[in-house]
Amino acid sequence: MTKIRGVVERITYQNPENGYSVLRVAVKGYNELITVVGNLVDANVGSVLLIEGDWKVDKKYGSQFIAQKWEETVPATVFGIEKYLGSGLIKGVGPKFAKRIVNLFCMDTISVIEDTPERLNEVDGIGKKRVEMIVKSWEQQKEIKNIMLFLQGHDVSTSFAAKIYKTYGNDSIEIVKSNPYRLADDIWGIGFKTVDSIASKLGFDKNCFTRCRSGILYTLNQLADEGHVYAEKEQLIAKSTELLNTEWEAVTDALEKILNTNDLILDEEAIYLPPFYMAETGVARRLKLLNDSQARIDTNLKVNIPKLQEKIGIEYDEIQAQGIQQAVNAKVMVLTGGPGTGKTTTTLGIIRVLQIMGLRILLAAPTGHAAKRMTETTGMEAKTIHRLLEFKPPEGYQKNENSPLDGDVLIVDESSMIDIILMNSLLKAIPTHMKLILVGDIDQLPSVGAGNVLRDIIDSEQFPVIRLTKIFRQAQSSRIIMNAHRINAGEFPNLSNGRNTDFFYIEEEEPELAAKKIVELVKYRLPKYCHTAPSDIQVLSPMQRGVVGAANLNILLQEAINQSDKCLYRAGRSFRQNDKVMQIRNNYDKEVFNGDIGIISSIDFENRRLTVIFDNRAVEYDVTELDELVQAYAITIHKSQGSEYPVVVMPVMMTHFVMLQRNLIYTGITRAKKMLVLVGTKKAISYAVKHVTVTKRNTKLKERLKEI
Repeated sequence: MTKIRGVVERITYQNPENGYSVLRVAVKGYNELITVVGNLVDANVGSVLLIEGDWKVDKKYGSQFIAQKWEETVPATVFGIEKYLGSGLIKGVGPKFAKRIVNLFCMDTISVIEDTPERLNEVDGIGKKRVEMIVKSWEQQKEIKNIMLFLQGHDVSTSFAAKIYKTYGNDSIEIVKSNPYRLADDIWGIGFKTVDSIASKLGFDKNCFTRCRSGILYTLNQLADEGHVYAEKEQLIAKSTELLNTEWEAVTDALEKILNTNDLILDEEAIYLPPFYMAETGVARRLKLLNDSQARIDTNLKVNIPKLQEKIGIEYDEIQAQGIQQAVNAKVMVLTGGPGTGKTTTTLGIIRVLQIMGLRILLAAPTGHAAKRMTETTGMEAKTIHRLLEFKPPEGYQKNENSPLDGDVLIVDESSMIDIILMNSLLKAIPTHMKLILVGDIDQLPSVGAGNVLRDIIDSEQFPVIRLTKIFRQAQSSRIIMNAHRINAGEFPNLSNGRNTDFFYIEEEEPELAAKKIVELVKYRLPKYCHTAPSDIQVLSPMQRGVVGAANLNILLQEAINQSDKCLYRAGRSFRQNDKVMQIRNNYDKEVFNGDIGIISSIDFENRRLTVIFDNRAVEYDVTELDELVQAYAITIHKSQGSEYPVVVMPVMMTHFVMLQRNLIYTGITRAKKMLVLVGTKKAISYAVKHVTVTKRNTKLKERLKEI
């Protein structure tokens, strides 16, 4: 094998899943930058690497150095030290201060920071606070490097090192050695398979209780991510045994021990993680209690619909009138219907009648987008459920059974998105005299979180349900709305293009060409045709992976739309100033939630952090937190729930066939407000329309509501 030493000048590509990287490296003796490929996921721009490997000539990319082993070394030149310090690796040191420090200490720079950091005070304009920040950051980087070496020694991706250090500090290696399975419990983003690999290298027995326990909990959490509130006992044992590749007896013994310590709850043959059991039983109990309690008004009052129509200038059909009357009579009710069926106008009628009766009305929705839209359509303030419940980390929701909401009626839009945990938190805060009106489209995808709350409430037949089915004349002029209803009814949509339509179809069978056309649509054609910015055009894909999956489309769209050179790298992804990004987990400390979309407004290279604007609110992210963000030029249809976009581009191809089903395509189409462009094949659209086998979710809410 050949050895080379060089400075990383540019990171061309990195795959965070397998660590595969393509670097451009300056090596002494070579006039041009050389291309290095291999597992180099933690290399930073400015790092000096000693790399072992072999040369290879690729037909497409030319001469490349294939890295087999590598290590980071101290830069060997003054220029190298300056570039290393100025790369953003050390907080408090950007290019400006890197130059000043190196100009003063030259080749002694590293030893000064390492051994006599107080001498940094000699640097012009550096300040005491900055020196403290540099010393602290240098120590952290040393410890993180130790963790990286430990992980590398066990053939595990080193991209988790900073997270491990942030959680456990200087005890990190000892904790990982004693029980690596703790990582999966304590650190978001580190899964069972990763820690199992570490444990295997450390010599943990495959049948030991610690491993089996972690595998069982991982399996339950995976099922929750798929929407299940619980697992059937046999299902859990079978899936855990398959995951662990171990004896059935080892898993059953471990499961019995966990149940005996109440870390899991057994209800007949259903096994729950405690939060899900408490949430499901709590929702059933509280809904029934709310429904049976007395309201603050006479619920036998008759609404004068003609007089109401005259007052607000809206005409209601018979079903809508029933919905308005039911809002007066019922304590808990559901209003459901597809696009163009008058959910909004019916809600406006309900609000007006209840206001006339002197009732105080609260409005809420699960997401920021849905709450904003509700505010625009009603003229009243609508809050996200988290804001309504006054979430305050780390204490949690300030509104609860001890400090309930202040009002007489709560109307919640986009209720199909509410999972069992959030619904339980909401119901805890609703006083017994309050009315609850749930509004939503039952034919959309169920919640991303566990449960099928709105459908279970409807199917329990314990509460009045108003179903709006008539498509109003104004909505009939929209092909988006008409095609959504055709798809929902199992009919093939009208794909004929025309100048005055809001629904377009572009035939393309080849995924690579489809991806190219999507980029062209977003960058050139649609902004010109619709007089809108590319940032207002949302690409929705049925899935994350594949050539026309959200992940690959984001790489292509970022390159096409955002050429900014202001950029932070994290785990193989580049985050550029002005990027459209999405939060992919609930972060209660930052008050940003799964699915929230924002724009990167600024990047602080010295402190290695960036700022994202979410709905006019600035949120800061340290570089170690960037795996909570992904580019959002393209997102999955699942992540688009509760949002509306002026223009939507949606690929529908047979490469997506595992995800193609009627409610997925229906949900995607109904996200478009002014224009929708489908790119794909009629075969894929037909397959999706016919495919209605929705995976059943394990939930007992319907049965619990009936029992109570």
